[in-house]
Amino acid sequence: MRKLAMLGGGFIGRFYTDSIQGYRNKDKVVSIYARREETATQFAKDYNVKHWTTDMEEAIAHPEVEVVCVALPNNLHEQAVLLCCKHKKAVICTKPLARNAAEAKRMLEAVEKAGIFAGYLEDLVYTPKHIKAHESVMNGALGRILWAKSRETHPGPHSNWFWDMEQAGGGCMLDLGCHCVEIARSYIGKDIRPVEVMCWADTQVKPIDAEDHGIALVKYENGAIGQFEVSWTFRGGMDLRDEVMGTEGTIWINSFLRTGFEMFTTGKGADYVAEKAESNTGWLFPVGDEMNELGYNHMFMDMFDAIEEGREAKETFYDGYVVNCILDACYKSAKTKQWEPVQLDIWRGKTGVTKDGHLVEYDADHYLVKEEMTHYGAKKLILKEKATGKFIERVEK
Repeated sequence: MRKLAMLGGGFIGRFYTDSIQGYRNKDKVVSIYARREETATQFAKDYNVKHWTTDMEEAIAHPEVEVVCVALPNNLHEQAVLLCCKHKKAVICTKPLARNAAEAKRMLEAVEKAGIFAGYLEDLVYTPKHIKAHESVMNGALGRILWAKSRETHPGPHSNWFWDMEQAGGGCMLDLGCHCVEIARSYIGKDIRPVEVMCWADTQVKPIDAEDHGIALVKYENGAIGQFEVSWTFRGGMDLRDEVMGTEGTIWINSFLRTGFEMFTTGKGADYVAEKAESNTGWLFPVGDEMNELGYNHMFMDMFDAIEEGREAKETFYDGYVVNCILDACYKSAKTKQWEPVQLDIWRGKTGVTKDGHLVEYDADHYLVKEEMTHYGAKKLILKEKATGKFIERVEK
C-alpha cells in the first residue's frame, strides 16, 4: 500500500485520485494540498481524505505520506519537487515536467542528488493501445522505424492557469506536444538522440499570448522523423491519434475520438460524455473506461510497482527533461523559421549513431526497389543495376 499526498485538487488531481484509489484499491491519498481552502476541503470530503492543507510543505512533510503526486500548474512543479527532495519523499510529477529545459534540468539533478524515486506521469505511453503497439514495434513487426506521428487536438484546457504564459510556460505545444514528443520517442527509441527540429506555431483563435496551434518535425540521429500536430482550436472533442511507419509495416491508432463506441441522444438525461466533449446531444462518442483508455491505471501501477521493486519507472524525470529540451528547440524554430538544434546538456543514450542503411540486395548485380503481385497473377520486380544505376523491370509468371 502506498500512502500519497496529492498536490492539487483540480481536474487532473481528481483524475489521478480516481485512478489511484480505484484500480489497485490499496493505495490511498492521505493528504491533499490545494491553493484554495474551498478546493482542499471539497476534495477531502469527496475522497474521504483526513488531512487537508493550503501549505504545500505541510502536505509533503506529513508523517503518513510516502509518495507525493504533483498535479499543480507548471510554474509550481520545481518548488514542489525541491520540497520532496528536502523531506526525502518519493515524487511523481504530471506532464510537462517543467516550463522549459532549464527548470527540468534543475529538477532532474535535484532528485538524483537527493536519491529519491522520481517518476514522470506521461500517461499516453501507458494506454493499452500504445503498450500493444510498442510491443509489436520492439518485436520487429514494423522493421526499421522511419516515421512516428502523434496528434492531440481539442478545444482547449479546463483551468484558467493553462492560458497564462507565466504559469504555464507555453501554449498547446507544451501542454499537448509533450505527450506527442514522448510517444514518438518511444517508437523511434528513447536511446536515439533527437538532433534538430523544424516547427510552425501560431495563435489562430484564442485571445492569448501563447500559441494555440503547432506542427513540428523532430529529426533523430538515426534518420528517423518524429512529427506532432497539436491544437487548442480543434472543434468536436478530443482527438488522439498516432501513426508509426517502418520498413516492414504501419500502425494506425485512434485512442479517443473514434473508439468503436457511438451513441445518439436527444440530450434527455445526458450528462458527462468524455473528456473535452463539446456536446451531450446528437451523435456522441463516449469512452468505455476513460482512465484506462488514457493510460492512468497502467501508469500508476508501473510507478508504485517500481517503488516497491526498487527500480526506475518506464517514464522518469530524465525523459521529462529530454521532452522539455525538444520543445525548447520547437519554440525557437517557430520564431526563427529554421531548423534548430536540440540542446541536450545531459544525454544518456547512444552516441555516434549513423543513419541506417537503406539498400536492399536482390542479387550480386542489383538492388531491390519494389516487388508486387499484379492483378493478372504475375510478380513484378523493380530493380536497380548497381553498376549503371539504371532501373529495370522483371516480370515473373
